[in-house]
Amino acid sequence: MPSLLIICLGSRGDVVPYAALGQALQSAGHRVRLAAFENFRDLVTSLGLAFAPIRGDSQAMLAAAGGQALGEAGQNILWQFRAIRDTFAGLSATLGPDMAAAAAGAGGVDLIISQMPGGLYTFDLAEYLGVPMVTVAVMPLDRTRAWPHLSFPTGLGRLPGFNAASYSLAEQLVWLLFGGPINRWRPSLGLRPHPPGGHFRRQERQAGLIHNGFSPRVVPRPPDWPANVHLTGYWFPPPPPDWAPPPALQRFLEAGPPPVFLGFGSMPVRDAPAATRLLLEAVRLSGQRAILHAGWTGLGNAQAGLPAGVYALDYAPFDWLLPRMAAVVHHGGAGTTGAALRAGVPSLVAPFVFDQFFWGERVAALGVGPRPLPFAALTAERLAAALRQMVDDPGMRRRAASLGETLAQEDGLGQAVRLIEAALRGAHPPGVRRR
Repeated sequence: MPSLLIICLGSRGDVVPYAALGQALQSAGHRVRLAAFENFRDLVTSLGLAFAPIRGDSQAMLAAAGGQALGEAGQNILWQFRAIRDTFAGLSATLGPDMAAAAAGAGGVDLIISQMPGGLYTFDLAEYLGVPMVTVAVMPLDRTRAWPHLSFPTGLGRLPGFNAASYSLAEQLVWLLFGGPINRWRPSLGLRPHPPGGHFRRQERQAGLIHNGFSPRVVPRPPDWPANVHLTGYWFPPPPPDWAPPPALQRFLEAGPPPVFLGFGSMPVRDAPAATRLLLEAVRLSGQRAILHAGWTGLGNAQAGLPAGVYALDYAPFDWLLPRMAAVVHHGGAGTTGAALRAGVPSLVAPFVFDQFFWGERVAALGVGPRPLPFAALTAERLAAALRQMVDDPGMRRRAASLGETLAQEDGLGQAVRLIEAALRGAHPPGVRRR
């Protein structure tokens, strides 16, 4: 039985699709371990997967000063770089040893499935173990002339040659942060340090298999992606088998027309009470009922009492909840965006950072939601206008419903499992060197 090690770091939205992939691989007869930050142990083991801890608690890190900066960095890449440094630099020296410990678990490793951008640490681990590595992502990170690296504003793509150059620039900024710790770790594995600039060109020359866990209906494949890059469709987790809606939530949904959903997931909000007041005022101005999702920053928790027609929610599976909404307002994380699109209702992205701006642009380009409203520029009046548009625009609602039906028919997990099994057999297409 092949032994597979999935390595993924980040927030809950980052871990959930890879846990779903691990569960699908395990159901197909493979032995799977998933390495993630320690605070996701219960999430991973609840799906029947072996868990390998990586030191760190992503929720605590995002709640710290560095996480606040990350939530406010927007599309300023230098601020983003500083925020990443402040949030994750303290772990940079322990990530490699922790991943090696995860690989040393029972059964060895036949294949590494890496979520790490650019193969950070995992490229080195695969080299040390002498095993293949499959790169997986839920956002489009591969080089293309069609759009710039997701760290940069899409508008910069109008500059001649910028799109292609942006990927090299992003790599060098990342290497400035993690290159030193990686090169200090490699000799302990019996490996020479990387040359200046890192391993990125070497990894590209090897043209390993790359899986993107989103739909080509949402992100059309750019013509310059090589054959080793696959778009499988989304990796949605199965519904929790024992979950049932709380009676209060069920009563709220049945008491009136479908509400709108407002929530920002794991994004750090510096002033949660002020953000709550803004959201409630937008709901009042729009005349809608609403579900306010607390998320990691506890939106609504400090409110003395929510007005009638607003329900405070800690948790409900998105595949159950979002199709019951009139519209969805969210931060634009890859997983939340996919869930909102599959729900078949209009959605508005209020992006904070990184790929969230890209997903907001895609939602608008597909005609299934308004133009994105960056969280830093959000006002009650703008949000209320967007809520009214999503609820009242019949064309937008038809397009959202049609896209949701299409995404519901895709088998992203099944396609990903088939491709990974082909890689294990050595039968995957050799691909083309990336440009």
